[in-house]
Amino acid sequence: QVQLVESGGGLVQPGGSLRLSCAATGIIFSTYAMGWYRQAPGKQRELVATISSSSSTNYADSVKGRFTISRDNAKNTVYLQMNSLRPEDTAVYYCYARRFISSLPYWGQGTQVSVSS
Repeated sequence: QVQLVESGGGLVQPGGSLRLSCAATGIIFSTYAMGWYRQAPGKQRELVATISSSSSTNYADSVKGRFTISRDNAKNTVYLQMNSLRPEDTAVYYCYARRFISSLPYWGQGTQVSVSS
């Protein structure tokens, strides 16, 4: 079975940093595009960052220059380094894995990120 397990969330002050991790099992990890969504209560789900199987990356304008997505195929893990955090970054962050552009993705269960003073 496919399983994505996020970790690294927590409470941080504005301007601080967190690194999220998503460990995948049950897939040939190196062949999958990976990414992160986030969702805050009352707001639409937002695609934060993606990384392809060839490590090409894309970012939402709201996080560009502050967040970095990366992957370690040897560890079957994708990361989201989050710097210069703002209160509006507060959300549940979800990891996904997708084999093809046309495929439905697999999802993790999410990790809470709270940015508050």
